Amino acid sequence: MVNDVVVIAEHAGGALTDTTFELLGKARQLADDWGGQAIAVLVGDAALATQLGAAGLVVTVDGPGFVEYTSDSYLDAVMAAIGDRAPRLVMLSTTTAGLDLAGAMSVRWDAPLVSSVVAVVAEGDAVVATSQIYGGKIMAECVITADRALVAVIAGSFPSGAGHRDGAPDVEALVPSAQGAARVVFRSRAEPAAGDVDITAVDVLVAVGRGIGSKDDIELVQEFAEAIGAPVAASRPVVDAGWLPKTRQVGKSGLKVKPRAYIMFGISGAPEHLEGMRDAELIIACNTDAKAPIFDVAHYGTTVDLFDLLPELTEKAGG
Repeated sequence: MVNDVVVIAEHAGGALTDTTFELLGKARQLADDWGGQAIAVLVGDAALATQLGAAGLVVTVDGPGFVEYTSDSYLDAVMAAIGDRAPRLVMLSTTTAGLDLAGAMSVRWDAPLVSSVVAVVAEGDAVVATSQIYGGKIMAECVITADRALVAVIAGSFPSGAGHRDGAPDVEALVPSAQGAARVVFRSRAEPAAGDVDITAVDVLVAVGRGIGSKDDIELVQEFAEAIGAPVAASRPVVDAGWLPKTRQVGKSGLKVKPRAYIMFGISGAPEHLEGMRDAELIIACNTDAKAPIFDVAHYGTTVDLFDLLPELTEKAGG
């Protein structure tokens, strides 16, 4: 058994994603524990390899066919990059591309895959991966005893700091083999609205749920958020209703956030939403239903009607 850990790097718009550095930091830790090395596989945009200093080795596969992700070409490239290395663990991000690639690799490589992973530790000869299932209601510990395995990790599960290291890694450039006709063709990429805020990168976040009642009443939440200098996020029903853009959605089908403070109004605490915010340092909830599940995870809560509470909070905040 080779004790190397492989990270499938992702990039967009000419930059490596934050999740790539999160995975690389964890891979380096596991590889050090096992006496192996962390290896990054970078398909497309090979010039980014110099930023992967936390890896002992970066294997690049580049060419015109790798400008955008397509299932067949990326799968062939990644499998060629891994080759006969037989790493103990391959780590991918729980993104659209990452999940697509992880499933295909699991079949091609004949190796088990654990998805929706939030923690990975080494215990003796086994790998223990903690996975969120049933919309985050249950945390399942999966003990992997196979010689090789894959994990697809939810963004934000590991700190990214350890994945940023100075120094140039060793780079091995592979020349891609001739590609046949692709079964799936990339057409276009839908970008977030220009100028919208990145809710995953703020210290304080105010969130609104269906309890607000109408789109017009969201203004009450926005006024409070502006008074404390925080952006407004939303649960899925608010986004589905078109009251706020998709870029503001927190939850399993939205974004995972870890602010220092997460302040909610009119959110009941459905598992879909909890999966995206349960790791916030401080959770404050306002919901008139005293039995709402959000109070099971909130550090502080109130059942005061939000329409009575928000104007007072805004005034006290100087708004």
